[in-house]
Order: sequence, then structure tokens, then C-alpha cells
Amino acid sequence: MTVRSYLALGSNLGDRADNLRQAVQKLNGRQGIRVVRVSPVYETDPVGYVEQDAFLNMAVAVETDLSPEKLLEEALAVERELGRVRTVRWGPRTIDIDVLLYGRQAVKQEHLVIPHPAMAERAFVLIPLRDVWEGGPLPVFGRTVEDLLGLLPQDDKGVRKWGTIDWAIAFGHSGS
Repeated sequence: MTVRSYLALGSNLGDRADNLRQAVQKLNGRQGIRVVRVSPVYETDPVGYVEQDAFLNMAVAVETDLSPEKLLEEALAVERELGRVRTVRWGPRTIDIDVLLYGRQAVKQEHLVIPHPAMAERAFVLIPLRDVWEGGPLPVFGRTVEDLLGLLPQDDKGVRKWGTIDWAIAFGHSGS
């Protein structure tokens, strides 16, 4: 059975745009994962540990026949392949890939919570998600992306449209 899942990607080390492009290509090249929509890229101020460079963030919609746990394993494998090293919580990283949503399911395990527990509080996640979300209320939240964005303080934004990445050349797909 194929499930539509949504992932958030971010990078603030090295060639940030290339890190995102490679991550999308690597995800799409994985057995059981097909990227179907890609958001524009947004430049965002760091959250949590703020003594670091700005991030480039985006979201992707994927079709997958992997379980939520296997999807997370593949996302973490892509992070490792792109040189992700976890040293400082919320610190600088070549790539960060979070599983935001997995169909309409809620998952609560020690290392995986879906929907992502902090996504409703983060404009840098919600704004790119809005670009790839099929519309209607988000599972579990029962609210639209716009509703959740409206609940955030006005000064939360720190999210600026940066551009797009051309991820699909190697695969012959079009990244919408």
C-alpha cells in the first residue's frame, strides 16, 4: 500500500542549496520512495541555538510503501550520506530531514512521533509544507496549514522565499 508522506528538509552548512538538491535526489532514488512534489526553498533564521548561519528549508511530498519507521531510517541514511554529524542540539547541519506526516496516521514511538511534535509551532516548517500539502485539515491537528500559521505570533516569520532547486535532472521528473 502506498502512503503520501511529507518531509521537511533544512541545511545551513556548506552549499546549502546543493545539500537540499542532493537530499531530494537521494530520497527519490531510494527503494520505496518517490518524490511527487517539492516546495520552493525558503531562507530562515535559526531557532533554538541561534549562534549559527541561516538555514535553507523546504518540504517534499513523497509516495512510499515503506513503514513510518523504515521511512525515517532512509531519511537518516540520506543525512549520514550527506555528512550530517549530530553534535549540538538544533545546531548547524549539512542536512536535516524530518518526517512530518505519514498519511493520516499518528505514530508515537521512542524515536519517532508523527505528526512531528513541533511542526505546528514553526513557520519554517509550515510555510514550505503549505506549498506541497494537498489541502484541507492536517491529520491529528484538525486544522489547515493556514489556521496553524495564523496561530503563530506575527514576529515568528523570519522566513524569506529564496528560490527553487532543480533536483529532477538526474531522474527525468519535474519537481513541482
